[in-house]
Amino acid sequence: YLEHPSYVPLLRRAYELWADLETEAGEQLFHKTGGLDIGPPGSHVVEGSLRSCQEHDLPHVVLNGAEVNARYPAYNLPADYRAIYQPNAGFLLPERSIVAFVNGAFRFGGEVHAREAVLGWEPAGNGVRVTTDHGVYEAGSLVITAGAWSSRALPWLEGLAVPERQVLAWLQPSAPDLFTPARFPVFILDQGDEYFYGFPVFEVPGFKFGWYHHRRETGEPEALIDQAPDRVDEDALRAFAACFFPQGNGPTMSLRTCMFTNSPDEHFIVDTLPDDDRVVVASPCSGHGFKFASVIGEIAADLAISASTSHDIGLFQLDRFAGKSS
Repeated sequence: YLEHPSYVPLLRRAYELWADLETEAGEQLFHKTGGLDIGPPGSHVVEGSLRSCQEHDLPHVVLNGAEVNARYPAYNLPADYRAIYQPNAGFLLPERSIVAFVNGAFRFGGEVHAREAVLGWEPAGNGVRVTTDHGVYEAGSLVITAGAWSSRALPWLEGLAVPERQVLAWLQPSAPDLFTPARFPVFILDQGDEYFYGFPVFEVPGFKFGWYHHRRETGEPEALIDQAPDRVDEDALRAFAACFFPQGNGPTMSLRTCMFTNSPDEHFIVDTLPDDDRVVVASPCSGHGFKFASVIGEIAADLAISASTSHDIGLFQLDRFAGKSS
């Protein structure tokens, strides 16, 4: 895992919990394709991935650009690029996963209040009170997983949970058989100063990819998500595809706006509040968090129930930002 070796134990547990959820839901949510972490000589992506693989004895293969191109003909990498191939990588189906989580909550007696805006929260006796546009709720503890709206729910996170506009493209390949899950590993590609990520063609036309930090547009989440993709977005993404995936640079099937919520160091925030351990915050995840949703849920439950967890979350605690919030 290129961001830091500390993520690997959590990722292993996440795999176990995703498998449990698949069993409970009766459907496949994770699709294993293998994964490539790619970059030029000295790339942070490649070196970080290799470090994690070596420290945690993860199965992997080190390839040069020419070897990647020969194995996976959709790729068009410079010969001096390097790649770390990990056979156990793949992709999740996020919408189906969310449905599976919600249905699981129902099975275990949980209540789900959809389309209900949170207006605020406050300590209440030995617990917490949450006010919404539908009513008032009290509980012993509160977990805040508000994503791009995190600093609205918790002003302390202003400047530490920054929404950023992202745009994803789906381009129809001229050789679609090269972009199937069996022949196209998921990837993260370091272009030297910019990172891109992508997935095979699956269920809908076009291979899906995006550009980390895209046009570096931050602001209010409503404005960011409502900003429709434009020609500048498309041209930037197409320039990447033309260089590294020329057989994938076909007609644009779709462009969609989404949001990342970034911390200053791009590591997660998962912790109780410094002055109130009844309140747990689990966000932002800086664009690499959904695969961890299963284990972050487990950690958040631990913290909400006992204010502690057996998982190592030292990298994600709020005290690393002491004095940095704005």
